Amino acid sequence: MKWETVIGIETHAQLSTKSKIFSGAATAFGAAPNTQACAVDIALPGVLPVANREAVAKAVRFGLAVGASINRRSIFARKNYFYPDLPKGYQISQYETPIVQGGALAIFVDGAEKIVRLTRAHLEEDAGKSLHEGFHDFTGIDLNRAGTPLLEIVSEPDLRSAQEAVAYARGLHALVRWIDICDGNMQEGSFRCDANVSVRPAGSDTLGTRSEIKNLNSFRFLERAIEFEVRRQIEIIEDGGTIVQETRLYDAGRDETRSMRTKEDAHDYRYFPDPDLLPLSVEQAWVEEIRSAMPELPQAKRSAFVALGLSPYQAGVLTASRELAEYSAAAFAGAAAPAELANWITGALSARLNDEGLDITASRITPAQLRALAARISDGTLSGKMAREVFDAVWAGEGDPDAIIAKRGLKQISDSSELEKICDEVIAGNARQVEDYRSGKDKAFNSLVGQVMKATRGKANPQQVSEILKRRLAG
Repeated sequence: MKWETVIGIETHAQLSTKSKIFSGAATAFGAAPNTQACAVDIALPGVLPVANREAVAKAVRFGLAVGASINRRSIFARKNYFYPDLPKGYQISQYETPIVQGGALAIFVDGAEKIVRLTRAHLEEDAGKSLHEGFHDFTGIDLNRAGTPLLEIVSEPDLRSAQEAVAYARGLHALVRWIDICDGNMQEGSFRCDANVSVRPAGSDTLGTRSEIKNLNSFRFLERAIEFEVRRQIEIIEDGGTIVQETRLYDAGRDETRSMRTKEDAHDYRYFPDPDLLPLSVEQAWVEEIRSAMPELPQAKRSAFVALGLSPYQAGVLTASRELAEYSAAAFAGAAAPAELANWITGALSARLNDEGLDITASRITPAQLRALAARISDGTLSGKMAREVFDAVWAGEGDPDAIIAKRGLKQISDSSELEKICDEVIAGNARQVEDYRSGKDKAFNSLVGQVMKATRGKANPQQVSEILKRRLAG
């Protein structure tokens, strides 16, 4: 039997506010345990929570970015459950009426666009953290994260493979950073994914029983966890077993998912409106104010790049982050051949940044310098090989491309009469290769081209050399 995978992703994006969602306590990462949990965060008697306006603004910002509906009136609810790092015995979240409903995110898989629908995005507070390492026979509790503002983003079950799930997570990660609502630091827990995974017979419209894999904080772990879970579920069903609705954890060391607990349904949490918080009211004028301050979004930037002659794939790569898109746009400004320039950004420049562990914002080649380098290739001044030499020199800080070309005497030879003379000399001095070429051995031609390039110390225009040699050898 052929099986179809069905995946929905719940993402917790930590909103980049300086204070918590219902208190003035700091959200800075790395503070000593329990130094950033105030009386409101742990619900001591007599304290009252107050909603963080900036957290609400960032939620609205996200809703606008994905084309969702912004609920003018939303409600905070208490989600009741017991866990040692949840000091109140409940989590303040949103259930029946979230601040953001609907929306969609475009992703690219194997060069093709896919639209992933979003169910909702709601505001909630984070819990604390249980610490196990370094403790013997007991568990430490750090409440610094208690009350940290989160936006939980829930997708529809539109994803059909681990590859699509990763593309969605990467796209969402890029978007929340692009619109500046989350720093996206996965190592610090700022961006975490839960994957709801099920399988069903191919062609079926009925959803299978799902397992939820919790707290996946890397794209690689997300992919590996889903791949394992799909295999596990198929094997169980094909062996005559049934899938249990449960929450599972991914063990990276063993590359497997393990059962954590039976998966709860909404009624298990006994949601009810939080009596300490008024309904959240968002005025339309404020929504429009937030809209007016939005940056150009990735989809619009991709369309602008395609209009310049870039392929949809190139445009997608160059809009993977706002910083990369801004660098690229600056490089394309006034460029004669943006598509060729895009190849340099996605190729040599990206490789050099990766080798040295640098972000595009730390590039040692400015957009203007890269544009000048590409221009010298387009006008025939530099060959591809010479351009790489100039690229390396600019990266090393030797100056702008034109200054380096002049200093090193790297100007490509494109004078026809000069090249014809050199080609004639090479033909005259390599009779055997000429005979081999004329007898049908194409490799001999490459040897002749190489001899010309050697004679010119790599400065000859390779295309012109090929054309001249073919004319001469055909005579």
